[in-house]
Amino acid sequence: MSYACPMSFKLIDSNVSRLNSLFVSLLVMLYLSSSELAILLYLVYDFSMRLYYKKRYSLIHVTSSYIISFFRIEPKNIDSGAKRLAGAFGLLFVILLVMFHLLDWYLPLVATALIFLSCSLLDAFFNYCIGCKIYFIIKKIYPAFMN
Repeated sequence: MSYACPMSFKLIDSNVSRLNSLFVSLLVMLYLSSSELAILLYLVYDFSMRLYYKKRYSLIHVTSSYIISFFRIEPKNIDSGAKRLAGAFGLLFVILLVMFHLLDWYLPLVATALIFLSCSLLDAFFNYCIGCKIYFIIKKIYPAFMN
């Protein structure tokens, strides 16, 4: 999803972001098949590093960047604000999954995981980012959002 004028004036490579989404989806699927809480805790750490600290401490981001550069895939720059909001939604979903796991609430856990997987797989395979769509709607209503 590339818009003519960036809203946050910072750009990121869409290919790296989409590969990040694929890795996150695979880890959530691995969690669903194993019920290993450590996978979700790792995802909380990884999302937190990408969103609030430095991306170089995110193994998912570093791996995705390496794969993109190894195969010499042309960068497709997009607005980073939209992807940051999508990442914040991803972190929220993972925190909900951890909470439901600890409370042993199976149905809300599976429902949340399926919604999260749907969103991240849409981004990974079809370049359709629901968090980004929400971001651009919010920016039209409230221009100072996430500045």
